[in-house]
Amino acid sequence: MPSATAPTPPPVPTVKLTIDGIEVEAPKGELVIRTAERLGIAIPRFCDHPLLAPAGACRQCLVDIEGQRKPVASCTQPVADGMVVRTQLTSSVAKKAQEGIMEFLLINHPLDCPMCDKGGECPLQNQAMSTGRTDTRFHDHKREYEKPINISTQVLLDRERCVLCQRCTRFSEEIAGDKFIDLMDRGSAEQIGIFRDAAFGHPRDHSTIDELAYEQQQPDADDDPFNSYFSGNTVQICPVGALTGAQYRFRSRPFDLVSTPSACEHCAAGCSQRTDWRRGKVLRRLAGDDPQVNEEWNCDKGRWGFQYANATDRITEPMVRDRKTGELRTASWPEALSVAAEGLRRARERKGVGVLTGGRLTVEDAYAYAKFSRVVLGTNDIDFRSRPVRSADPASRSINEEQDFLASSVVGTHHVTYADVDAAPAVVIVGLEPEEECPILFLRLRKAYNKRAVPVYALAPFASPGFTKIGATLIPTVPGDEAAALASNEAVSTALGIEGALLIVGERLATVPGALSAAAALAARTGARLAWVPRRAGDRGAIEAGCLPNLLPGGRPVLDAAGRAELAQAWDLESGVLPNRLGRDTDHIIEAAAHERLDALVVAGVDPADLADPRAAEDALDRVGFLVSIELRRSAVARRADVVFPIAPVAEKAGSFLNWEGRVRSFERVLNTPAMTDARVLDALAREFGVELGVGDPASVRREMGSLPSTTAARPAAPAVTAGHAARPADGEAVLATWHQLIDSGSLLDGDDILKGTARPTLVRLSKEAAARLGVAEGDAVTVGTDRGALTMPAAITDLPDSVVWLPTNSPGSGVHRTLGVASGAVVRISAEGGAR
Repeated sequence: MPSATAPTPPPVPTVKLTIDGIEVEAPKGELVIRTAERLGIAIPRFCDHPLLAPAGACRQCLVDIEGQRKPVASCTQPVADGMVVRTQLTSSVAKKAQEGIMEFLLINHPLDCPMCDKGGECPLQNQAMSTGRTDTRFHDHKREYEKPINISTQVLLDRERCVLCQRCTRFSEEIAGDKFIDLMDRGSAEQIGIFRDAAFGHPRDHSTIDELAYEQQQPDADDDPFNSYFSGNTVQICPVGALTGAQYRFRSRPFDLVSTPSACEHCAAGCSQRTDWRRGKVLRRLAGDDPQVNEEWNCDKGRWGFQYANATDRITEPMVRDRKTGELRTASWPEALSVAAEGLRRARERKGVGVLTGGRLTVEDAYAYAKFSRVVLGTNDIDFRSRPVRSADPASRSINEEQDFLASSVVGTHHVTYADVDAAPAVVIVGLEPEEECPILFLRLRKAYNKRAVPVYALAPFASPGFTKIGATLIPTVPGDEAAALASNEAVSTALGIEGALLIVGERLATVPGALSAAAALAARTGARLAWVPRRAGDRGAIEAGCLPNLLPGGRPVLDAAGRAELAQAWDLESGVLPNRLGRDTDHIIEAAAHERLDALVVAGVDPADLADPRAAEDALDRVGFLVSIELRRSAVARRADVVFPIAPVAEKAGSFLNWEGRVRSFERVLNTPAMTDARVLDALAREFGVELGVGDPASVRREMGSLPSTTAARPAAPAVTAGHAARPADGEAVLATWHQLIDSGSLLDGDDILKGTARPTLVRLSKEAAARLGVAEGDAVTVGTDRGALTMPAAITDLPDSVVWLPTNSPGSGVHRTLGVASGAVVRISAEGGAR
């Protein structure tokens, strides 16, 4: 197919102007406040934010422009050729205007700095001192409101502090697309409130400031919350402390905190963060400033989801299973290492050991597991994918499509970046719901949609709220038909034929036979750039580190003799030591353990509930001869283990993640505790075998990984699996569609009820026709079941294919894998409440 060419943007013309006597050249259309910033001239402001559209709401940034009859707001005034600007530094007019605005803003401000969470890092506090009057002329009683108002379980509003800068409302509408708060009332009664009537496109109208009436009209947070995955950003950008976070409120003062740059451990977006701690405890996390990745934003899960490290079931000492009582007991490190080494050595010499690493690992830890598996255990039976890795169709049991796709199209590649998303002329998304599974990618797609109306095509069963907010054109697709849709849909092929177009695929395509093959073929045919976006922070790094049964570190195929020789030389091993047989993946490792074809398992950060069949996985853990758990908390794996080693959470170790782009996101240790990294545990365990792994600290691992020679092995060909088709359900049945919601029942959100308060509701989505057949209306109970079990939840009638029913994968009351024992694409039974078993 011939490729269309994206037009080259014309050069931006410039103008010359003078600011405070300095002549400067600026792009035409740039705002005066931005030009002044580039000169190092700080103009005070509250409403202005470089990533939000100009508002001119606070008027604090007034400057004196020659030829204007009165001061103008520099945050809304574009530069012009020959313009002469004088700021408060050189103009008494501008200085007096700014002082007057500051006096006006402080008339009703409560001045409760000693107890305000913003005190010490407050722009209003700072600018009142730098550009305000030394005393006030206002001596009447200030306006008072009941405080605070819960606009969500996380975000609290103190209305009397608000200066109506509208940063919060503009962020919610422009950046997140969640218009749940807005300005209410008019004139002096104007205030921020919950945008109850968002569905109708207008705010609630308050005709009076009467406090009782206002409170009666304000909904409870549980009934009508500030329902946004990005609400924490409004707290961070609020310049006056009107919005605060419930988790941090009254916990500390900014000057009592130690701030450490960090990286988010939750998803593959790769957000930069700032972690603030005091007295050995993390108190809050803020979005870092990283224009290339998350700009100045993060999602609420990354901001507030760190309480898991403080859980009461945290493991702090090694444990071994007592031979007499059969119970786990505390042990010393030497004893636990000795027992683990003895059990693994015995298993290695018999039927072997399998290694399951999960998605929480840093690159350094993943590399240590890959090296430990090959050098110490002598096996390629290692897999990081703690999720469904193939279709449930028995015909797919022997097909390794996803791992072949990762080896051919992902490892070692840096094809697509966030900047490419910003500039893409067209985007096609399949197997991924960005808002739920990679929030910062969602924000970039929304930014592209808002600024350039970039066409986005989504192959999905229905238009989710996230797809709607990025203006996606839905191509209705029944789970299982993605491969056929990619191969045959003309709109998709045409869009991807434009130079610079992106094809973004998610990890859920692993369960669709032929889908990843079709994606690779379509990208090759159209010239589109292909991006694979996993759900977890450690997934991309685990591929590069070699935590796959078909790949060694550095993308070397296991079956390539030259690649094995390169690695053996780098690791100072004798030729032929590295195992040369293709390893088993997650499903086959579990199956082998259950049928006693493996004698031991090493499991790190894997929750059986995330696997395709949790009950089968737990049965395998019970049956395997020897089980080593390397874990943070008392999980389902740790409770069954023969030896348990405690490890450090992200805040207590240094390391790196690779985000979905392949960009390194390094971070240093925040809290200095005795907890050890996975790599250090493995390093100590290897010494019990007489092997020096050299992975004891992250710096040495980084040096070793950086010194590995580039492989000469040829990149494997992309998989060419025949496209499958969706199942055809009978009467009373449907094809299951499911994906994780961002805030769900994942173990990294344990202990954080404040954050879980704005989780999306647990419900079952079905078509209008299916609802009519069942005789149910919106909100009625519907049961979805299999031979394994059933789930009952309220119905949401949705525009989706008649044969499809959707459930959240792992939300309260909806543990799809554990209860139903199936994954997306399976056939399930549906009925009105109580009839699906």
